[in-house]
Amino acid sequence: MKLSEHPFWLVGFRPFFALACLSGLSLPILWALFFSGVIPAPETSFTAMQWHAHEMFFGFGWAVLGGFLLTSTKNWVNVRGYHGNALVFLAAAWVFERIGMWFEGAWPPFLFLVSNNLFLGAIVAMVLWTLIRNRKDDTYRRDNMFFLVMLPLFLLAKNLMLGAEYAEAGWSMALGLFRLAFLVMMERTLAQFMKSVFGAAILRKPALDNSIKLFALLLVFEGLMPAQLSGWLALLAALLLAGRFVFWKPHLAIKRLDIGIMYLGYLALVAQLLIEAGRHTLYPEWALSVSMHVFTFGVMGLVIPGMIVRISKGHTGRKVVFDAFDKLALWIMMLAFLLRIVAPQIHPAAYLHWIHLAAACWFACFALLAWRYIPMLMQPRIDGREH
Repeated sequence: MKLSEHPFWLVGFRPFFALACLSGLSLPILWALFFSGVIPAPETSFTAMQWHAHEMFFGFGWAVLGGFLLTSTKNWVNVRGYHGNALVFLAAAWVFERIGMWFEGAWPPFLFLVSNNLFLGAIVAMVLWTLIRNRKDDTYRRDNMFFLVMLPLFLLAKNLMLGAEYAEAGWSMALGLFRLAFLVMMERTLAQFMKSVFGAAILRKPALDNSIKLFALLLVFEGLMPAQLSGWLALLAALLLAGRFVFWKPHLAIKRLDIGIMYLGYLALVAQLLIEAGRHTLYPEWALSVSMHVFTFGVMGLVIPGMIVRISKGHTGRKVVFDAFDKLALWIMMLAFLLRIVAPQIHPAAYLHWIHLAAACWFACFALLAWRYIPMLMQPRIDGREH
């Protein structure tokens, strides 16, 4: 059997969720070791903080987002998704980027430029081509307009955040783009989950939903706006999201951990927007890192493990049921949020210890997911279907 014919390369979520698990268990631990001085950070022209932010968004984050998009777009437009050699190439480009980020200081600038843009440029082009070419058959045509706009902007954010002059604007743009992507994904999936599990319809009003996404799109550029303007936009977006949350039946969602944790991720997104509003208006001394970590731990950290479990089981022909180990992974990530976001506010003197403990939780969560799901991702579907 050729490498590209192995079941691992049948659908996009298989290699990229495996890479997400491996980067999820390793990248936070590496950062904790750099931050505490246990091991030296990579010798690069950019700072260790820039390395950390870039790798969590464009290493870990895009492994997840890439796996989701490569899997979902084929269903949205009803075509056979990228597989085989195309996925081998994308996975190799992702690994090439991680190597380049580590050895940038010793590489010629042009080689680093290629390594740093090959994966993202290729996957963005492939997803855009799928959506544009099959637009007439797209069952989510209006919502996917936001993907058509946001995906190319990820390339701009990626390159800005490694520069010297516009790094903070790049970090803010990357966060804003992921925030918009999670908004679109949660709108679609939570409506389906609440209907299938509880038989409940949650509020979906195009005018409200599109207003929220439009505010989120504008906030992608908050780093380039006057502070007061971006603060008020963040506040309006937070209020709209909070108002809609009331009508999304949270009293039902909390009865199921696998759905309730997505609602917690939703609330973390609201909290992050409120922090942004305060940071740009009333409390300019608040650092971007507070807002950043509320999003990475509260939204990405809480939502992604459940996404990996649900898609990995459902798309390999298994029944989507969260067993004790799956729930344990979710509880561990909730603990990570408390350790990284809440504990430092209560006892800031132990800040370094909270970072170590939070990183250990990320390791434990994704090590557990890797142990359980990477073997599953490498096997054929159990229901006899090819992909």
